[in-house]
Amino acid sequence: MIPQRLLVVCSAMCSAGMLWSAALIAGLLAGVRLMPSPVAVGIAAVLTVPGAIAGVLGNRWYYRTTRPRRAWSLTSWVPPNVPHWASMLAGAVFFGFWLAVVVAFAGLDGNAEMRDGQYVTSHNGRRTVIDQADYDRQLAQEQQISLGVLGAIAVGGTFLTGAVLTHHAAPEPTHTQSAGLPLA
Repeated sequence: MIPQRLLVVCSAMCSAGMLWSAALIAGLLAGVRLMPSPVAVGIAAVLTVPGAIAGVLGNRWYYRTTRPRRAWSLTSWVPPNVPHWASMLAGAVFFGFWLAVVVAFAGLDGNAEMRDGQYVTSHNGRRTVIDQADYDRQLAQEQQISLGVLGAIAVGGTFLTGAVLTHHAAPEPTHTQSAGLPLA
């Protein structure tokens, strides 16, 4: 079992990673790149990954499930002690990060790089010379994709660690809930 204090720390880190990613994506959408990609993405990863791992492991140990009973039933994916409004809120925030990733992917125009003192994009073996504004826009979209993925992982980590942390206050599962029952 994962100690309660460690779960609290991991949950707080995931929440911070989610807010960090959201703030930086908002800045990118406003046209301001607040920091270089390696720093921004590195901090988001350090905040997000441990909590997501702790959430997955904690849920696996507490609820002993490997897959949901029914693929499209919300109650089969959500631990029984989590209110439905919380799962819906997590789903909406996850969708926001997913949308940020899709929008950034749609705006990408190849791989931006600097070659021989010129800004170029490479796409299917074809190089095109671009100006610095397009180069910066490409880098911002690449950063938005990375932050969107890490933000979505942070949403899941926050949700799962929160589910484990509130497990002690949960009522005993009924026969209609998937927690603790053998899988069909």
